Amino acid sequence: MNGPIAETSLAHADLMDRTYRYQKYIYDLTRKYYLLGRDRTIAGLNLAPGRSLLEIGCGTGRNLAMAARRHPGAVFYGLDISAEMLALARARLGENLLRPEDLKLLDAASFRPEDFDTDGFDRILISYALSMIPDWRGTIERAVDALAPDGELHIVDFGEQDRLPAWFRRALRSWLARFHVTPRAELPAMLEAISAKRNLTLHSTTLVRDYARLFILKRSSAQVGG
Repeated sequence: MNGPIAETSLAHADLMDRTYRYQKYIYDLTRKYYLLGRDRTIAGLNLAPGRSLLEIGCGTGRNLAMAARRHPGAVFYGLDISAEMLALARARLGENLLRPEDLKLLDAASFRPEDFDTDGFDRILISYALSMIPDWRGTIERAVDALAPDGELHIVDFGEQDRLPAWFRRALRSWLARFHVTPRAELPAMLEAISAKRNLTLHSTTLVRDYARLFILKRSSAQVGG
């Protein structure tokens, strides 16, 4: 990994590698049925040619590949803490979509735009990763800091599912726990707080009776360094 990595981050990296060493081969096939809202989020990135996207927790590279098809001419970057997942992403994407050096083994809570030789990103995507990142609050703060002028942070992750049948919610939470996934109940409040603190604009949408939630944090050029 680039730069100093805390012991807790190294432990999390090892956990993710052990969890997905074999799961990575069937990850996309199995997850497409319950990671709802990813395609909608990618379609809404509104990336013009020459604009940049960083995906935090890029996993297998599935989202970056789809974003590259939907937004031709844009520039794409990815980071992940799992070497196992990143190896698959590099093989999947190839140099025709991303250069190997644009996919980096980094901690989501401590990366910097300089790690990618840029001053900031026009769009940052976090898709079902905050529910797996121990320091998810720090990750959001870091992502906001890494936005370029007029940049946007797009987040899609699990909601509370409290408007779905109780048996379904229990079964889903039990299944997710097997993969060290914990939906962040405090996420909406945290995003509201950071949008107020940084004078950002926050848009949110719920899907399928709060099964999933979509958020967009927007900044303007006047808010850089806020």
